[in-house]
Amino acid sequence: MVDGKQHFGVVVGVDGSACSDMAVRWAAREAAMRKLRLTVVHAMATPALAWPAAPMPADVRQRQEVDARAIIDDAVRIVENTIGDGSPAHIDSQLFFSAPVPTLVDMSKDADMVVVGARGQGTVRRVLLGSVATVLIHHAHCPVAVIHHDASSQSRAVHAPVLVGIDGSPASELATAVAFEEASLRGTGLVALHAWSDADMAHVPSMEWSAMQSAAEEILAERLAGWQERYPDVSVQRIVVYDRPATHLLDRSELAQLVVVGSHGRGGFAGMLLGSVSTAVANAARAPVIVARSH
Repeated sequence: MVDGKQHFGVVVGVDGSACSDMAVRWAAREAAMRKLRLTVVHAMATPALAWPAAPMPADVRQRQEVDARAIIDDAVRIVENTIGDGSPAHIDSQLFFSAPVPTLVDMSKDADMVVVGARGQGTVRRVLLGSVATVLIHHAHCPVAVIHHDASSQSRAVHAPVLVGIDGSPASELATAVAFEEASLRGTGLVALHAWSDADMAHVPSMEWSAMQSAAEEILAERLAGWQERYPDVSVQRIVVYDRPATHLLDRSELAQLVVVGSHGRGGFAGMLLGSVSTAVANAARAPVIVARSH
């Protein structure tokens, strides 16, 4: 397992896929902005043999290691080509002959962020999130950035805002903190979206919409006040909607360079699986998505 005393900075999991390459580019820029170490990680589980008692042939293990080293070397070259002279102060690489999921979860205990592609090698296109990304956004001990293959369409929007979903829960408070920091680092604005309800309220009759709108706007203003004082350089646009936060976040994400969501929302508890809103956004947004998690 990973030495818990080591700090990894921004960790990016690589597997040689196109989605992984996109994640490497994004992670390189993130580490450079934050002036953090970038740790490139490739983990591959040793295949089970028909006879467990039999040792793996040396040539098989050697071929595996050669292939794994090539994946890491390619990723490091992508980092250097992406950042150039602005590369992170230190680029590290780690190769593990172990299952990727527990390896990255363990490393997340001593990382500032873990970055992965939404889909990896062998994941069919119709699958929304790959298994590694899915487990990390449920169980990592730090923020997890999920990068989709078509995130390149967002690279032109260098001045596009950061979008954050706020529902008043502790998880969204952490998401707000991450979003303000990301917006400040990027020198851009922040769009804060708050929905009254997670449900579809289009058919709910006779509601005092104006009163609810005022209450929701007040909640959002309270949640943002302290952060706006801490980050006076970040301009904030507040948006209050009736319902369906995932739908609104996905719509707005088309004009954002980054989306930040909490790991679970209203009514969620610490051991709960990822909230439905966060799941939907991490699955479907074309922009990079950070799911805010902590130790």
